[in-house]
Order: sequence, then C-alpha cells, then structure tokens
Amino acid sequence: MKLSIYPSSAEASRKLILYIINILNEEPEKIFNIALSGGQTPALMFDIWANEYVNVTPWERMRIFWVDERCVPPSDSDSNYGMTCSLLLRLVPIPYENVFRIYGEMKSPNKEAKRYSELVEQLVPPKNGFPEFDIILLGAGVDGHTSSIFSGQEEFLTSEVAYVLTINPINGQKRIAMTGNVIINARWTIFLITGRAKAEVVSEICNSGDVSPAAYVAHHAINVELFVDELAASNFREIE
Repeated sequence: MKLSIYPSSAEASRKLILYIINILNEEPEKIFNIALSGGQTPALMFDIWANEYVNVTPWERMRIFWVDERCVPPSDSDSNYGMTCSLLLRLVPIPYENVFRIYGEMKSPNKEAKRYSELVEQLVPPKNGFPEFDIILLGAGVDGHTSSIFSGQEEFLTSEVAYVLTINPINGQKRIAMTGNVIINARWTIFLITGRAKAEVVSEICNSGDVSPAAYVAHHAINVELFVDELAASNFREIE
C-alpha cells in the first residue's frame, strides 16, 4: 500500500489524473478497462479532468465501467453515471461504445446486477477466476464503506459473483455494487479520499486491521494506492 498526501483535494485530484494518464501512456497499444466510483470527491476530479487534461488523455483507449450505482434513473441527482456524464464523459472525446453503464432504473436490481456481472465477465479478461480491471477508482465513506458495501455486509467482500444488490443501512436505498474479489483483483486499486471528515477512515486503512470494507480492500488488493489531502491524513499523521 502506498499513501500519497497532497495539500488540497484539488491537488490530490490533479496528481491522480496525471498518475492514470501515465499508466495509460506506458502501454500505448493497450485498451484499458477502468471502473469509476461516484460521490463528491470524484466529482471534483472529473470536473478538473474535463477542464484541464482533456487534450492529454488517450480517451479512445479507455473503456469505462462503474464500481457501483444507486438504483435510480440517470437523470436523478443520486446517479453515479449521471454525475460522471455531466462533469466528464459528455465533455471529452471518449467513444460512446466504450462506456458501459449500470442501469440503475431497472425494476429488478437483482437482474441488473446479474446482467452487469455477465457483461463485465464477457468484456474484462479474467485472472485468478475474476475479471481483472486495469484500474479501479474507489472512494470511502465516513463509515468505512466502499463500492456500496457497508459494515455488516462483509459477505459481499468474498462473493463469487462480480456485482450484487446491496442496501444502504442508513436510508434503505438499493444499490448495485462491485464485490470485493473483483476489486482486490485489479492491476491498480486506487482510493481518492479527501476532507477532514474522512480522517478516521484513512487512519483505519493505514493503521488498523480489516475494520471496515474500505480497510479490507486496502489490505487485500494486489496493488493499492491512496491519494489523500492533508485534512484526510490528519489523524494518520498524529499516529505517525
């Protein structure tokens, strides 16, 4: 696990964008399978990416998937796909056929989880018995959840299928989430975590055991990078 700390959330986002671009440029003949997360932190990153790095990103070599999605239409403000489209995908020259969204509006989320699992298994080459994404971008909630896998739902960290239906225990919202075995199987599993509210989560990931889904993923993934700002790293620094 590698931790990189930056002065601000914007700077952490910029460094992560450049890091991803560098990964893509190191294999100029390869098509990269990348899974994105939603939330406020990547929203800033997507906005910066579209406005500052659009001309230096090889969009045609990126195939975009999602780590998780809320069970809402893409027009809903809670939609991860909708947010990513409005801030990034509609503003950059990525081929339409390279974007594979989760249909959060489907009446049967279980069927959609199965459909998306099968799609990912078809398009993303396997390794260790699971799809091997090139890059998976994750966030972490203040409660330590990641990929819409919450504490008390640890069975989804070791599930044999790629995506499952989960339920937010706080508000009961249904979500479709990538499972732990797929996340930890990626070539690069990258967390972007910013803000003082996330300081305890960063501390847990760096200094504790598998106390939350985010910590479990960070401790078990093949190749883990944490991009955080100084506020999110404040508790970690105190322990150090």
